[in-house]
Amino acid sequence: MAGLHPLKDLVLKQKQGIPAGIYSACSANEYVIEAAMERALKTGGLVLIEATANQVNQFGGYTGMKPEDFKAFVCKIAEKIQFPADKLILGGDHLGPLTWKNEKSDTAMEKSCELLKQYVLAGFTKIHIDTSMHLADDNINEKLDTGVIAKRGAVLCKVAEEAYAELLKTDENALQPVYVVGSEVPIPGGSQEEEEGIQVTRVSDFESTVETFRQAFYELGLQKAWANVIAVVVQPGVEFGDETIHEYDRDAAKELCQALKKYPNLVFEGHSTDYQTPTALKEMVEDGIAILKVGPALTFALREGLFALSMIEEELFKYDPDIHLSNLINVFDEAMLQNPENWRKHYHGNGSKVRFARKYSFSDRCRYYLPDSNVQNAVKRLIKNLKTVTIPYSLLSEYMPIQYRKVRSGELANEPESLLKDRVVNCIDDYLYATEVILAAK
Repeated sequence: MAGLHPLKDLVLKQKQGIPAGIYSACSANEYVIEAAMERALKTGGLVLIEATANQVNQFGGYTGMKPEDFKAFVCKIAEKIQFPADKLILGGDHLGPLTWKNEKSDTAMEKSCELLKQYVLAGFTKIHIDTSMHLADDNINEKLDTGVIAKRGAVLCKVAEEAYAELLKTDENALQPVYVVGSEVPIPGGSQEEEEGIQVTRVSDFESTVETFRQAFYELGLQKAWANVIAVVVQPGVEFGDETIHEYDRDAAKELCQALKKYPNLVFEGHSTDYQTPTALKEMVEDGIAILKVGPALTFALREGLFALSMIEEELFKYDPDIHLSNLINVFDEAMLQNPENWRKHYHGNGSKVRFARKYSFSDRCRYYLPDSNVQNAVKRLIKNLKTVTIPYSLLSEYMPIQYRKVRSGELANEPESLLKDRVVNCIDDYLYATEVILAAK
């Protein structure tokens, strides 16, 4: 049988007063995943990669991948760079009826059950069960009752446990999944409106969530599964909008974090931790917010790297008749204009403001267009063009100054893909600073 799940080890350390933590990379981008793995090879740490329900599901999601496909995709990257399988954790985020919230509860839950089953059978071992959204036959004018949320969550957990039992028949070493419950954040990819304040989860709401879920699990005979619930999603007061970042205020979250001490098997999972400072991230881990989810900030950094390389390409080749420029920045925007459904509801204001947001918003709706075939072809052309030359130090200093210093010191190859991934590493390193205890212990 498999041993202790690494995330249970994290909880044990937290309860011993050791500020252990881990970041979760919520991304389906190959460069981002590869950057996370390459960085972990140097630190000896774990890599936690998560897919969301709308991104990867039994119908393909917006990536076109089912859970088994996503696992194969990530494992292929791991093989490519020789990243050890025992250091990789796959997670499923917001698993539940999110994608089918406009359907009635019976059909939405039926599809959710199949979703959970496929994730567990594919070998995902960190499962965030999220049933917090109204379904078509719920009263939209009333707050969804915690009891309803918990009962639906318990039903999904039962399916997950049954899928794990099925998995054990073919893989006796399959790791027991651990569970995360609760949701105190906007839907995946969403963000607060600029003018909204951020309300830290009230202690009474947190405690009610824990107790109601426990009762629902016990009613379905899931006592063993309840022992594998390791975290509750809370809102510790962090969020971001198009141009704003709500910084972590540990004084505002103090009462909530104190309440966590009453629960020996639980830590907090913080969503929307993107763009927090390294110091704030470290404070969050010290305060018991041990699992730090990050998604848009990673692809925001990737987009910055792509734009910087595109500007370097422009400076090098704009007068060279033999070079066909990638024109990447314009290709990106054209793809977004042709298919606006992934950003239209998120960006508001006049034409100038929306045009700016498409490129530079912290919510980074650009990431939905990275798989677009025209964007992919432009990225390939960009990399191909830049590989024909040695990028001058002066241009690196101008457009990628952090990478310039690393190249000059011999830490980084002056090669376009290495430069691009290292821009993502700049973001990852903020999280490694916050979670270094667990990395040092591995």
